Amino acid sequence: MSLSVRPQRRVLVTKINRSQSFAGVNSSADRPFRNLSPFTPTVSRKTGSRVSRMFSMSHKSPPPKVPQPNRLDEVYEALKKGLTAYLEVHQLELEKLSTQIRESKRNSRLGFLYDLDKQVKSIERFLRRLEFHASKIDELYEAYCIQRRLRDGAHNMVKAYSTGSPGSREARESLAEASKGYKEYTEKMCLLENELESQLGEFHVRMKGLAGFARLCAGDQYEIFMKYGRQRWKLRGRIEVNSKQVWDSEEMVFLPLVTEFLSIKVTELKSLANHVVVGNVSCETKDLFAALPQVVAVDINDLGTLKLSLEVTWNPFDKDDQPSAASTVNKASTVNKRFSTYNQSPPDTPSLREQAFYVSVHQAGLLRRHGQW
Repeated sequence: MSLSVRPQRRVLVTKINRSQSFAGVNSSADRPFRNLSPFTPTVSRKTGSRVSRMFSMSHKSPPPKVPQPNRLDEVYEALKKGLTAYLEVHQLELEKLSTQIRESKRNSRLGFLYDLDKQVKSIERFLRRLEFHASKIDELYEAYCIQRRLRDGAHNMVKAYSTGSPGSREARESLAEASKGYKEYTEKMCLLENELESQLGEFHVRMKGLAGFARLCAGDQYEIFMKYGRQRWKLRGRIEVNSKQVWDSEEMVFLPLVTEFLSIKVTELKSLANHVVVGNVSCETKDLFAALPQVVAVDINDLGTLKLSLEVTWNPFDKDDQPSAASTVNKASTVNKRFSTYNQSPPDTPSLREQAFYVSVHQAGLLRRHGQW
């Protein structure tokens, strides 16, 4: 798997459900990345399927022994773009709710305004956490860049002392000191790289199904095995009549990694002892740092006649730090949804109980004004 061979990043459209090619590369180094086309197969789930998560300590990658600064630069740039898009989407949602509050403030119900105000405050808290999270990532990256420059300087010193005459004692001591500094800076870079990796959030991957143009037949059974670092996900599915598909697993949560690629292996189960590997590809994941869910398509075989469709949603926080406001932009319009909680009459139309209350207050004011109270 070569880091120098990468797909071109495609421009994303601003829709909640959109399709984007998922960068797939064959295991052989001489095969290029493939261009993928979107599709939406019909998939049904087995009852009782639950979301699988990979949050045990055994699946977290240990600090690397050798830092990968070039790869970290690419992941950092993609991460910053994703966080910026997250901030923009929630800022637009906040402005929309603020406009609705201003328009509904006159002759509106207190419950309706209170509900809108709660949503505004929730999104404001989420925006502050996003800004703090982005600043923390910037600090980690700046510290990483400092250690990288120090490591490069120590490397140049080691190279200079190694090529020169090693006769004097001072030269040998300087070489040992430079080698020690190079090792320390390397260890610090590995620790910072691991710390930055722990701030990448989650990838929620949902199985959408397989699509094969005259490739899938009723009765075919497939096994899909995904490997992402030390994380694993295996699921099996069956093609039924009317192009319906039944899979035994619905969703998996992966922790994003810096230097690893997502490996996908699809096997056709013909009999107990006869399994045919349809394709084995590796996919780039840095393009999945996006504010809105993405529907991606993967070419499984060389000809592209069999494709795998996945819906990927990125959360910038892990499961213990995910605020409730993050899901507001992925749902239907909050105002239309909140109307079901209250009466379906317009918000500026008071109920009979409210009218009676207003009449009693008005009468009490008149009596107080004429000195009869």
